[in-house]
Amino acid sequence: MASRESGRQKDASSRRILDESARRRRARKALEALEQDNFHDDPHANLVMSKKAPKFEESLDGSRNKDRKRRTRSSEYFKQRFRKTFTILLEEEQALYPDGPNYLTVQAPSSKRPERRLCAVCGFPAPYTCIPCGSRYCSTKCLSTHEDTRCLKWTA
Repeated sequence: MASRESGRQKDASSRRILDESARRRRARKALEALEQDNFHDDPHANLVMSKKAPKFEESLDGSRNKDRKRRTRSSEYFKQRFRKTFTILLEEEQALYPDGPNYLTVQAPSSKRPERRLCAVCGFPAPYTCIPCGSRYCSTKCLSTHEDTRCLKWTA
C-alpha cells in the first residue's frame, strides 16, 4: 500500500531553499528594482497643445466671446510651471534644516515588540512561511498566488 503524499511537499523538494543572507539580498534587489522603476519624470510634462485644435469657446460665426476681459489661468498651469520633483524637495529641505531632523536623517529606535508577520500577498496576519524564499502567507489561495507571481521569479 503506497503512502499518500501532498503535492506541495513534492514541489518543495524540487525547489531551491535560500538561507537568510540570500533572502535579504533578494529583498534588497527587489526594492532597488522597484525604486528604479518608480523614479522618472512625467512623460507628458512637456506636451504642447496644437494650435490647430478647435477652440470651443468660439461661436459659429467665428467671433470670440468679448465679455471676457481677462483670462484666468487654471491650477494645472501653475502645477506644471512650478513643479518640483522629489529630489528638488529633498534638497530644499536639506538646505532649510541642515542640523535638525529631515527626511534623510530622521531615524526611529527599533521596536520593543516583535515583528508583525503579515501575508506578502494580501496583508492579513500570516502564520505560514514559504519554504524556498521565506515570504509569509496566510492561506492556500495566497500561497498559489505567491508561487505563480512572486516566489523567486523576478530576482534570485
